[in-house]
Amino acid sequence: MNILTFDIETVPDIMGGRQLYGLDGLSDEDVARAMFQQRRQETGGSEFLPLHLQRVVAIAAVLRRGEEFRLWSLGTAQSDEAELITRFYEGIEKFTPDLVSWNGGGFDLPVLHYRALKHGITAPRYWEIGDSETGFRYNNYLARFHWRHTDLMDVLAGFQLRAAAKLDEIAQLCGLPGKLGMDGGQVWETYLGGGIGKIRDYCETDTLNTYLIYLRFELMRGRLEASQYRAECARVREYLTRANKPHLTEFLKAWPAQAAPDADG
Repeated sequence: MNILTFDIETVPDIMGGRQLYGLDGLSDEDVARAMFQQRRQETGGSEFLPLHLQRVVAIAAVLRRGEEFRLWSLGTAQSDEAELITRFYEGIEKFTPDLVSWNGGGFDLPVLHYRALKHGITAPRYWEIGDSETGFRYNNYLARFHWRHTDLMDVLAGFQLRAAAKLDEIAQLCGLPGKLGMDGGQVWETYLGGGIGKIRDYCETDTLNTYLIYLRFELMRGRLEASQYRAECARVREYLTRANKPHLTEFLKAWPAQAAPDADG
């Protein structure tokens, strides 16, 4: 395996909001309120900001490569957006992993595109489509139907938006913990309260749910045998035990061990 499962968390781009909507002189919270109000007017009710006005505050990743399994948040709690995004693309440059996400094609990657453009971040390996390396012509990170990036939500929905499902619900149906005490709608409030550490932990558990669903997906399509699937789940359990971090211990306790490969390993 050479798999990088990832997830991002975002908050309103306050600086961008001030620039685009002429909101100088307002506090960060008031700028955000104005941005949400603008969005409600544009959409008829939804406050979900356009992707180019989402600022990245956390990126979590699971790397499964050779005998290595690792789960971490990129950078530190003090890292700015440019550093987080640079580290993400540096990982792709170094390892050329297959990417795995949940709605990464519809949210995470486009956000990263816009924000990397804003910061002038280079990522030649990620943007390769076969001009320099022919193997990327038929399997690259950008094409929706290629396997170098597997957006599990998109693939499992048969590429039909009306069939899309929430990560939390699919995780729970598969016997996984799903979201534990936090969801994406609480990220901005948590960020304002100085809870970047909580956001990073939350991002890690979302990434972990996604990776474990990916293992089930690989079992379903015959790329993992039942014994291999159980071994991969055991590898994750051992890692979480050794990590001895409160949010990972909570995840482990909420993930009951099962013997049957059609449960959760």
